Amino acid sequence: MEAVLTLIAAPGERSLPAIAEALAAALPLVSAPDWLAPPIACDLALGEGDPQTIERLARGAIGTARIDVLVQPAAGRRKRVLVADLESTIIENEMLDELADFVGRRAQVAEITRRAMNGELDFAAALTERVALLKGLPAAVLGAAAGRIRLMPGARTLLATAHAAGVRRLLVSGGFTVFADRVAAELGFERVVANRLDIAADRIAGTVAAPIVTRDTKRDALLAFARECGVAPAAALAVGDGANDLPMLLAAGFGVAFRAKPTVAAAARWRLDHADLTGLLYAQGYRQREIVG
Repeated sequence: MEAVLTLIAAPGERSLPAIAEALAAALPLVSAPDWLAPPIACDLALGEGDPQTIERLARGAIGTARIDVLVQPAAGRRKRVLVADLESTIIENEMLDELADFVGRRAQVAEITRRAMNGELDFAAALTERVALLKGLPAAVLGAAAGRIRLMPGARTLLATAHAAGVRRLLVSGGFTVFADRVAAELGFERVVANRLDIAADRIAGTVAAPIVTRDTKRDALLAFARECGVAPAAALAVGDGANDLPMLLAAGFGVAFRAKPTVAAAARWRLDHADLTGLLYAQGYRQREIVG
């Protein structure tokens, strides 16, 4: 099976051209570096050799340079479905942490979030615990919190390019529709799967409407959306950062852990540690001239 090694530099990282040339001389390749976006991203077509061994060698050669390495089959790289997590993936925020600011408990809630996303706590139980701390807050704070949303660098470009290429787009979140719907409308996701926060008498009730979106829900949503779009899961790209994203990442043909929690980065087959979300486009072989925005 023909494979390709893609190198993607972090914003501001200038060492990729020299590293690409050094790897081209050291690895069993079938061509010179193919620049997708100089000096940001290039492909190296692999000859004989085990892809994962070559990936380890490449990571070792790169050392501390802020360059991502992805090795994958050359055929079928461009996926027809995109399924993305919301918080710490499409947006920079964790919205429960933002809401906790309004009750003076951001640090407490952020620590629970961190442990849950690293797989140290049951996700549903951790969600229930954090939401209970918000009980009684005026529902108006949801709008105030939504005003703090910061799109992840590259998110707008990723979605605009996917839309232009005819890629189907699903946003899945263990967070809340009040935020996910807003982001989906702004960026052009076709559909949202997320939790609903209970509101009573214009106040946050401190509970989540059943059923709670879990790690299994995310995986099942990907499989169902791919089926609806008439493609196999192998034609889907999934991206996320937390432990509740891992089943979804493993079910997709190309599941990428994005700036992920340590346990997730270790378990996922592919990861982006340094690039912004445009790295997902270069990883699929998009060239700079094809990228929208």
